[in-house]
Amino acid sequence: MRAAIYCRLSEEDRNKQSQSDDSASIQNQKAMLLAYAAQQGWEVSGIYSDDDYTGSDRRRPAFNRLLRDAQQQQFEVILCKTQSRFTRELELVEKYIHGLFPIWGIRFVSIVDNADTANKGNKKSRQINGLVNEWYLEDMSENIRSVLTSRRLGGFHIGAFALYGYRKDPNQKGHLLIDEEAAAVVREVFTLFSGGYGKTAIARLLNERGIPNPTEYKRLHGLRYRQPGGRNSTLWKYGAISDMLTNEIYIGNMVQGKYGSVSYKTKQNRPRPRESWYIVPGTHEPIIDRELWDRVQRCIAQRAKPFAGGTIGPFAGIARCANCGYAMRSSKSRGRHYLQCPSRYIAKEACIGSFIAVDWLEQLVLSELRRLTEAYLDTEALAKSLPIADDFQAQRKILRSELKDCQRKIDEYTEGIGALYIDRIRGELRESDYRAMHADFEKKRANLETLAAQRARELEALEETARLGDQRMELAEQYLHPAQLTREMSEILIERISVGKRKKGEKHPPVEIYWNF
Repeated sequence: MRAAIYCRLSEEDRNKQSQSDDSASIQNQKAMLLAYAAQQGWEVSGIYSDDDYTGSDRRRPAFNRLLRDAQQQQFEVILCKTQSRFTRELELVEKYIHGLFPIWGIRFVSIVDNADTANKGNKKSRQINGLVNEWYLEDMSENIRSVLTSRRLGGFHIGAFALYGYRKDPNQKGHLLIDEEAAAVVREVFTLFSGGYGKTAIARLLNERGIPNPTEYKRLHGLRYRQPGGRNSTLWKYGAISDMLTNEIYIGNMVQGKYGSVSYKTKQNRPRPRESWYIVPGTHEPIIDRELWDRVQRCIAQRAKPFAGGTIGPFAGIARCANCGYAMRSSKSRGRHYLQCPSRYIAKEACIGSFIAVDWLEQLVLSELRRLTEAYLDTEALAKSLPIADDFQAQRKILRSELKDCQRKIDEYTEGIGALYIDRIRGELRESDYRAMHADFEKKRANLETLAAQRARELEALEETARLGDQRMELAEQYLHPAQLTREMSEILIERISVGKRKKGEKHPPVEIYWNF
């Protein structure tokens, strides 16, 4: 008779301390089963071995290959050390050992617990073994779950991967440290969004600058990473930006348990309600300060729609109809942006229909801001309190770092273009592939050169300002009398703006501004 040997080793077996448990190893299982097969006079047609798999994992590669070969009747006997090595699930015991194997003409034998389908008298003992193994799985699952819950409640990070922007502390298990290179990107994403950039626009900006997305970043730095569904995209996308902007881990809170397993019998996970998450504040150093975080969350809650080009208007969610109180929505006509009450389009009688031009409202707000600062602020005293030197140093450091990064990537693409040419000459690269890759490299290099030139001009202007000496009064004027209203300024300065219906004979509608100060 032809026999197939099946062996399995799980992580649990590796952690056993007793020397008497050495027989659990794959090699000892094989030796034991080969000796038994020789005693029975069976020919071993194949050895199927799964290393580091639990008895409840139905995706074991060798296990599934064994089942396929059994169905094709490539052997007559399946030989295991114990029934639990084959499976710990009672459902699979009944499906295969008592169901399909007899139909396929397969005899199942496990030598330690004396399970043998050729012996009709021990079917009940096989079912009892299956039931005991099922209980073992359930108890083990509950024990593991309780340990993980305890660690989560204690604020320990138990995930296989650290969140982008952090790294695992090598000296303290379950603790996170800031990864400064990635954290700089996280801070920029939050700053751009608070300044009015939309999520897609931020993703496009990062891609144009050649900044690798979180998964690609981990791969480039030799860290553990995964690609769901086998996708190998290296680009930033809307979803990645959206998830980042709402992740409380960036403000120092440990958030875990967003997903939970459906059952201990399956690897499938499903989302859990927020009230079931494990949130422990202050477990690690934050990347994002609370003020910026709160500003971003307010902007997200308003669900502001970006203008064309990806930036969010300065009055999104802030300008409201004086009649119905609804947030006014943006529209565009003949190159100009407008705000209008949406209730008017639901039903004509629902609202009077407030309507205003964005550029006119912006000038009105700036004019009123200038009037207030001139009336209530001492510009000279404020100018003297500005930490101009620190501001210059921080900006200079950022610009120099970005310029250096751009130049490094430009050199990499230049070197890559040369390597492509050599591969084409050697015949290792088809002409069509060469042209496509060459064009892609050239485009990316050109984008980086444009960005590098822009950063160089900004750095030169900054250096020139520094050479001119202390410019605090000019800087104070810039902030107190801005030429343009940004999204960030609106978030900080304005609580809401009430826009009424334009009266007949008047050019603009009535406006009331409610400041945050």
